[in-house]
Amino acid sequence: MKILIAEDDPYTRDGLVDILESEGFKVIAAENGTKAVELFKEESPDCICLDIMMPEINGYDVCKIIRKTDQLVPIIFLSAKSEEIDKVLGLELGADDYISKPFGIREVIARIRAVTRRSNYFKSDLAEKKEISEFKISDLLIYPSELKALRSDKEIELSPRDVRILKLFADNKGRVLDRDSIYDAGWGVSHMPNSRTLDQHISQLRKRIEKDPGNPEIIRTVHNAGYRYI
Repeated sequence: MKILIAEDDPYTRDGLVDILESEGFKVIAAENGTKAVELFKEESPDCICLDIMMPEINGYDVCKIIRKTDQLVPIIFLSAKSEEIDKVLGLELGADDYISKPFGIREVIARIRAVTRRSNYFKSDLAEKKEISEFKISDLLIYPSELKALRSDKEIELSPRDVRILKLFADNKGRVLDRDSIYDAGWGVSHMPNSRTLDQHISQLRKRIEKDPGNPEIIRTVHNAGYRYI
């Protein structure tokens, strides 16, 4: 999933890019409204986060330009302006959501997931951008296009990286997967393998998908070899 961040403050912009990339999203960034419009036309992002008070073209006008050619792509306004009139104006221009600064990164990620679900615009970056069907792993039903898993009626949020890793395990049931294979699926072959990064991610993923993270039934550790699903 590709996200366009348009934000003139470099600290906010770089922070959003780093954290969203760490969650497995592909991120492109613009420092002003003109660049945001250019990147939108060149990159066709799946979701756009727009600062309102930007140089050259403000966020409101960027939203107007985008909505002339694309009525579906989710747009979230990010702004220090918190007056009700600004929220109303932003939504009337075609934005899907509005987050006032300061905000928590988890809130931003949750809002991105929510607007992409509502718009039904999410296209998985798995399998060369082809949308894949839901799949099962253990008692979990995974919905890649919605970045979520269901266990009975309990909903579990997932990142694109989580989905890629779980898909790899589901497709290789019973096989021991070494760290390099899992790292390639989750982070891409261009990243250098880092066992600590992988192990920490698996640990966090277990906390969300396992009934008992201390005694995992889905992603099991095979000492000195890697991990295995059943």
